[in-house]
Amino acid sequence: MPHKFIMICAAVLGLSTCLCAQEQPKKPFLHPLFSDNMVLQREVKTPVWGWTTPGSEVTIELDGKTSTCKSGNDGKWMAELPPHKAGGPFVLKVSGPETVSRENVLLGDVWICSGQSNMEMGIGACMNAKEEAAAANYPDIRLFTVPKKIAFEPEVMLQPTQPSQAKWLVCGPDTVVADGWGGFSGAGYFFGRELYKAINVPVGLIHTSWGGTIAEAWTSEAGLQTMDDFKERLSAFQEQVAKIKQGNFDFAKEMGAWWTDNDPGSKGGWAKAEFDSTAWKDMEGMPQNWEKCGMPDFDGIAWYRKTVELPEAWANVEATLNLAMIDDRDTTFVNDVVVGGMDTWQSPRVYKLSKGTLKAGRNVIAIRMLDTGGGGGFHGDANSMNLSAEGQTAVSLAGTWQYKIAAALKDLKPAPQKLDNNPNQTTVLFNGMIAPLLPYAIKGAIWYQGESNAGQPMVYRRLLPTMIKDWRTRFGVGDFPFLIVQLANFMEVQNTPTQEGWALIRESQFVISRDIPNCGLASATDIGDTTDIHPKNKQEVGRRLALIARAKTYGEKIVFSGPVFKSMEVKGNEIILKFDNVGGGLTAEGDRLTGFAIAGADKNFVYADAKIVGDTVVVSAAGVTAPTMAYYGWANNPVCNLFNKEGLPAVPFRTNPE
Repeated sequence: MPHKFIMICAAVLGLSTCLCAQEQPKKPFLHPLFSDNMVLQREVKTPVWGWTTPGSEVTIELDGKTSTCKSGNDGKWMAELPPHKAGGPFVLKVSGPETVSRENVLLGDVWICSGQSNMEMGIGACMNAKEEAAAANYPDIRLFTVPKKIAFEPEVMLQPTQPSQAKWLVCGPDTVVADGWGGFSGAGYFFGRELYKAINVPVGLIHTSWGGTIAEAWTSEAGLQTMDDFKERLSAFQEQVAKIKQGNFDFAKEMGAWWTDNDPGSKGGWAKAEFDSTAWKDMEGMPQNWEKCGMPDFDGIAWYRKTVELPEAWANVEATLNLAMIDDRDTTFVNDVVVGGMDTWQSPRVYKLSKGTLKAGRNVIAIRMLDTGGGGGFHGDANSMNLSAEGQTAVSLAGTWQYKIAAALKDLKPAPQKLDNNPNQTTVLFNGMIAPLLPYAIKGAIWYQGESNAGQPMVYRRLLPTMIKDWRTRFGVGDFPFLIVQLANFMEVQNTPTQEGWALIRESQFVISRDIPNCGLASATDIGDTTDIHPKNKQEVGRRLALIARAKTYGEKIVFSGPVFKSMEVKGNEIILKFDNVGGGLTAEGDRLTGFAIAGADKNFVYADAKIVGDTVVVSAAGVTAPTMAYYGWANNPVCNLFNKEGLPAVPFRTNPE
């Protein structure tokens, strides 16, 4: 996944041009958020704004209610419509130096849908896509897609790259699949659909997400400045922006110095053919990503090496080195020579080798790799790793490689960054994709993100609340509901309980939802996919989010959560676990209850036998005579099946949080 704040840079002139070119388009009389088919938030004062000649009087009118204001010295005007009950359609009229009207306007509830790729994933990529799209006839649901934009300062305008962006669309079979990767957010649409069915008022969905992105990119500079975790990165980022604007930034020089200062492999000559790598570990089954080979949480620098024996016919030919896709950044060497390097995780590595690069006999390929969050390593199939040359039979490079971890990201100084197309920098998505929406009146937000911050779960536990507080302050509608999707099960099933992996980021998501006012958590640990980080069942994700909203925001007396650990009691060799949110009672899906592990004072966890006794679960394990703690669902891909009778899964937990 792309979640990268360290990347190879283009020419300095190109970057300078890019930075200087970050100019806003001409500011219109009425902001594009206020288009035909819009949904305005009901029952609150509703800001409406745009730009005109400084000092001009502007009047807005909707359903017979008017408001008048004057534009400021910068030309911006903002007027507020008084609170209005749900309904429509209406016409919004704006008059001043110009006169415009917006048709088919509804008053209802507006929700932000944000996060990374599992929020971005469109309806057309979800389960039963054709049937879902064909049935999406909901004229009282309206859809707005925010175009992707990296910005180094908060922007006020939206710059669409596709016809379906930056305007409100009526929900229908065609509009739900407009735009890339399957169309409008599947999780967002299914949430909105279920909510609309329950509350029977218009629903507006504003989709603003970007796959593979980190939460700090979605947080404002002012928000991040309140956290010691990000002050160094913010400072380094701002310093580099200033240097580029001044035209005195040499990326190659600064990146080379960074490698020398931070990478033991660069200093130790790990790329050299004669380097002795016999002590390195083997990684079999290449190409492999780190999540599938025992390094699910590692972010940082790692090196790979492979020795290839070639016949004489390869000694003086032009060849091609194919290395599948590398996540995130690589520098590749063949026989001590740099032959290529890229900074995009989703691009196949195809490097041309000039005559003389290869030789008869022993050839050494070395790869210096940097991952800055989320997934890392190689992606692709065995056929995508080989050496090829005209007139020669391709030589497979799949299989076993040597590898060595060089340095963890948390121990590295902030590196020079590619600034023009890297969404994983502090503040840039807040600036480009949230700031232009402010202060549009909203009801709440749903959030599906965390995969790209999984390597630093405790930082995330502080970061996401900072972002939530920041958004709430800036939208200006109080502590609006913020509903979080707990990451789905993913990666290979683990045979033993572990402290590592996504269990900790899920715990952070739960703690945030518990401790931050007006937050909720929809667990997805039972609807993931072992091999696909983008599970297709977004229908259930949306339904569970809507259940939370219906209960916590709209006051319905319904069960909205699966069982949540409450307390434990030790009796002999057993632990009795008590739960909140049991609903109609606890139940196990399947023949026996699974997913529990226990340990004694030695913290040596083993999987446990478990049984439901009323509203409790009793766990024990052979060999653990004095248990002190328990886990449930504590893995990247937990095999666990405790539910309440309403069909909602128990939230993973540990009884001994550290």
